[in-house]
Amino acid sequence: MSFQAKLTSGEFVVLAEMDTPKGVDISDLVTNVRYLKSRVDAVVIPDLDNGVMHLGALAGGAVMRQQGMEPLIHVCGRDKNRMALQGDLLAAHVLGIHNLMVVKAEDMVNGDHPDAKIVNDLDELGILGMIQSLTSGTDLAGFELRGKPQFMPGIAVPPIADDAQLAQQVADARQKVAAGAGYIVLQPVFDMTFYTQIIDAFKPLNVPVIPAVFLLKNVGMARYISINDPCSRLSEDLIRRIRKAKDRDTECIAIAGEMIRKLADISQGIKISALGWEDRLPAILNSAGL
Repeated sequence: MSFQAKLTSGEFVVLAEMDTPKGVDISDLVTNVRYLKSRVDAVVIPDLDNGVMHLGALAGGAVMRQQGMEPLIHVCGRDKNRMALQGDLLAAHVLGIHNLMVVKAEDMVNGDHPDAKIVNDLDELGILGMIQSLTSGTDLAGFELRGKPQFMPGIAVPPIADDAQLAQQVADARQKVAAGAGYIVLQPVFDMTFYTQIIDAFKPLNVPVIPAVFLLKNVGMARYISINDPCSRLSEDLIRRIRKAKDRDTECIAIAGEMIRKLADISQGIKISALGWEDRLPAILNSAGL
């Protein structure tokens, strides 16, 4: 069953995120995706994530298709104007890529091309409107298309620090759902009480809510996230648990599995980010009972 069919039928979906390489050697990407066959419903491919130049999401999505996996690619307006975005989406359809996640891209200041010019011709609402226009058979200039593309667009919600930000993000998401977003993907949060509150706040929008789980690799990474990403709510207790573990790698996998099990009870899916440890994804899924 396809990702879209599972979403619309209310079944639980499993997503795994993978970055494309900075170059044209796709051997690691191909190897990693082979770990996931029959285990995940789609592979999320970011596009120039974190302002770092690498192989584009269209190519990454095409590689997923070649490997028999369903891709889900990021779409953002930071680097491309409306003409380029429309051309890319038509290309995506032709390549068999129908799942989209409309995102607000990160600032370029921390990327590897800080002098690159920002475009932002269309914001997230504008991109969702563009997708609706294309699927209805016309481009943004009003010209008729030869053949209508088909897409399943969703949105990614930025990190949420407190109740005020949560209310604002729910209001923003409500507009995006009205503009055609068919699902919502959240950012990782390590405090399950607050994460439950976030998920419950988005449920009244009546589209699937998919929380994310980030695989911690070591104490250093956990400490860095706790300091630099307060929205993650990563606690000292969790850092201490990793530090005291006899096998820290196994403990990190167990923590991810526990989070997935808890989130599976209150959501319609999960997105797992392993950040280069994609070979551990089967162990995480096993730990989570998926």
